[in-house]
Amino acid sequence: MKNNATFVYSPELLSYKFNQHHPFNQKRLELTVDLLKSIQALSDEQIVPPRKASDDELQLIHDEDFIEAVKRAGRQELPMDRANNFGLGTEDTPIFPNMHEASSLIVGGTITAVDSVMEGKSDHALHLGGGLHHGFRGRASGFCIYNDCSISIAYLRQKYNVRVLYIDTDAHHGDGVQWAFYDDPDVCTLSIHETGRYLFPGTGQVHERGTGQGYGFTFNIPLDAFTEDESWLHAYKTSVEKVVEYFQPDIIVSQNGADAHYYDPLTHLSASIKIYQEIPKLAHEIAHKYCDGKWIAVGGGGYDIWRVVPRAWSFIWLEMTNQRDKATGKLPEDWLEKWTAQSPVPLPTEWMDPVDMVPVIPRKKEIEEKNAQVVAMALKIIQNSKL
Repeated sequence: MKNNATFVYSPELLSYKFNQHHPFNQKRLELTVDLLKSIQALSDEQIVPPRKASDDELQLIHDEDFIEAVKRAGRQELPMDRANNFGLGTEDTPIFPNMHEASSLIVGGTITAVDSVMEGKSDHALHLGGGLHHGFRGRASGFCIYNDCSISIAYLRQKYNVRVLYIDTDAHHGDGVQWAFYDDPDVCTLSIHETGRYLFPGTGQVHERGTGQGYGFTFNIPLDAFTEDESWLHAYKTSVEKVVEYFQPDIIVSQNGADAHYYDPLTHLSASIKIYQEIPKLAHEIAHKYCDGKWIAVGGGGYDIWRVVPRAWSFIWLEMTNQRDKATGKLPEDWLEKWTAQSPVPLPTEWMDPVDMVPVIPRKKEIEEKNAQVVAMALKIIQNSKL
């Protein structure tokens, strides 16, 4: 019997850990799973453990030399000068024991989600451990070793021959995925992110539109720093609705970084938790309208792991399983009691943020107007295609 949605998770995913002080902290997975269980929205029966990706699957995107370097690095056998050539041993992507095993488990988790949907076991699948969208063919980058997003899309193309719409709402541009499919007319990438003027990786400009047969299937919406909910949601809803109608995908793959929030320590956007209610709502809607429900969602960035990520990511699962009514009012007391002592910041007590959380932005109107112009520029190619 088909399940409505599959939740891919195992505590083993927490082994992807650079060091104690690194901002990428997979404890956010544990916090999210515990929050969903606290409101009785997730049961053990709904959880499917990830498997490790094979070397052949990793090589759908990554070079064999890079994979071997990751294996050697995780065994402390790779000289640092060689490691740096592969983006390993840097401040962003330090070497840690068993890097290959931890990274291939993340990739395998996203492939597990893909197979669950494509084999008809569920309409939707969620793998919050995934979303590592910065990894390149031969180089780690931006906290990401293997790029599970790119590999899963290549896997979808090879095994199932489907047209894939990839929607990335991380505050950082989804560069690794974009460049992997920049010339592929059967993969459309849409990234809505903070402008690279201030933020890593510095790419994702409006004029990056694809090349060769893939021209016209890459979309970027770089938003100004301090963008708030209304402007962010206008960009998201307008671009997603136009792009999905234009591309007509067979499946939606969404990357759900939770770092556009005002509290996030690594970015400069000013969104509240409200956008994280709306992001999965529209993804869910278009999946049923265009793709017979086929929707894979993964995690991504999100560096306020206590106040933001558990709530933001819970909304994805609650949307997938039609349990939105369980996320209203106050957060569960047992969850707050369990984690308050460990949290370095006061935990929120309600699902939604206070209306006065974000201070008044002096350039609010200017930012909104600029963002609207960026959206129009990004979507101009769709308008031109209809002429």
